Amino acid sequence: MEYRTFNKTGEKISLFGFGTMRMPVHEDGSLNHEESVRMIRHAIDNGCNYVDTAYMYHKGESEVAVGEALKGPYRDKVFLADKMPVWLAKDEEQMKKIFFEQLGRLKTDHIDFYLVHNITVPIWARAKRFNLMDFLLKQQKEGRIKHIGFSFHDEVDFFCQVLEEFPWDFCQIQFNYMDTHFQAGLKGLMKAASMNIPVIVMEPLKGGKLADKVPTGIMKKFEESEVKRTPASWALRWVANFPEVLTILNGVHSFNQLEENLATLSDARENALTEEEKNLITDVANKYRKMEVYPCTGCKYCLPCTVKLDIPTIIDLYNQYHLYEKSEKIQADYNQWFGEKRRASMCTACGQCEEQCPQHLPIIEIMKKASEVFDK
Repeated sequence: MEYRTFNKTGEKISLFGFGTMRMPVHEDGSLNHEESVRMIRHAIDNGCNYVDTAYMYHKGESEVAVGEALKGPYRDKVFLADKMPVWLAKDEEQMKKIFFEQLGRLKTDHIDFYLVHNITVPIWARAKRFNLMDFLLKQQKEGRIKHIGFSFHDEVDFFCQVLEEFPWDFCQIQFNYMDTHFQAGLKGLMKAASMNIPVIVMEPLKGGKLADKVPTGIMKKFEESEVKRTPASWALRWVANFPEVLTILNGVHSFNQLEENLATLSDARENALTEEEKNLITDVANKYRKMEVYPCTGCKYCLPCTVKLDIPTIIDLYNQYHLYEKSEKIQADYNQWFGEKRRASMCTACGQCEEQCPQHLPIIEIMKKASEVFDK
């Protein structure tokens, strides 16, 4: 496994970080605890020492599974990361309750890397109103938190502002070859690095979009290269090429995906891509941009929907409809997965989903367009 140095302490962090937002599930959508625990422990046994979870992942079951996986000797082998979803707290006391509930779910007395989750303008304002940073500093002083950071989903100028407003130990941004100018992006990465603030990358595969069901035209680009790699390997190596990146979080929902990630990031080095390889990725990104309609990552922050629509899946099918040249198979999938009361046409335009979307997608507009395409 490739490791990089956390400059605050000199600790070595594995380049592959195990993200737990997309772990394996049963047919009914519930978390497969046994397989999740097996995968987390396998990753640790093969050199991964950074495990990331959050309060709302898998409806709270992610933290429980991580706590189970880190029983016994495994806890001391990893840096555990978790996050404060301040938007879920109605007041300061409930916010504090969430933190101690997290420690209970994780079965631990401390969290190594603790983040203010999903900072946007309103969430940062709420964090200040609830005196969150004073609370986190108190927990750090008492040993329940080692390092304080934040994850970010807003505009880059605001990202730079947030960097200046607290002595952060680290930060976490969305970064992949399609999102160099989205949210914090490349400018944010370099700004944090200039301030000596380590950067953890999330969504290196854009929610799997850069690895799963890759369009024929994109695959042809990759196949033209003398260097043979999977789309996932190309995307991960592109992020790893930046020396400013401390670790790369990727959510895996199968053992095969885990093995590929471990193999890729076991020998990925900074500044290792050739000019030809970087140009290939640029060409692929440009081709994707001409094809993609809405850049949803499938993070599910838009859920639950007030009328129980599966918003991420509807958006994914709408994108696939355009990526795969209006294939009848996409319409068939839509008809199979969505009954009369779960179709895009049932959207009431309440706007709750748009308020929570980290990508700031016009979800109401998308539901209307999806309905026009699929609900004929």
